[in-house]
Amino acid sequence: MPLDAMTDQSDEALLRRFAQGDRAAARALTLRLTPKVMGHAYRLLGQREEAEDIAQEAMLRLWRIAPEWREGEARVTTWLYRVVANLCTDRLRRRGRITLLDKVPDPPDDRGGPAQDMQSRARVDALQNALNALPERQRQAVVLRHIEEIGNPEIAEIMGISVEAVESLTARGKRALSVALSSKRDALGYVE
Repeated sequence: MPLDAMTDQSDEALLRRFAQGDRAAARALTLRLTPKVMGHAYRLLGQREEAEDIAQEAMLRLWRIAPEWREGEARVTTWLYRVVANLCTDRLRRRGRITLLDKVPDPPDDRGGPAQDMQSRARVDALQNALNALPERQRQAVVLRHIEEIGNPEIAEIMGISVEAVESLTARGKRALSVALSSKRDALGYVE
């Protein structure tokens, strides 16, 4: 089946097809999920190279469990986000959450003009630095809710906590981000 025909199929259907030997289904699912997984890992870690490693490992784990996938127990994306979060947590623990900011590559920006590019880069860096300063669970909840735009019930499932705990973590994380970024509003070009 051509890749175009697979865009209408659910993640679960594509995973099931891969488990039955359909390589085109694996390609379609990889193209669909890898950018999401990579973006999530980058936001949690703040380092592109490590995020690429995490994304690759998470996708490999998905392919390994494909034959045993039990449809209806969890969404593929929920399972993947949880795997990514766990892998990122392990990586952060190994490196002691020390991030050398000069080694963090700037994310690509497709907007025009050097001044606009510099300001956009400064905003992204300021947000990433503020996210990096949050406690791990708050950062994960804020990223899933406000950057990945996942609903609280699914975040609760990903993180293995209650919906109320998700709401508390995101509220505290947003307050901490607001405090961390409020003094930088003018420098980042946010005017009221």
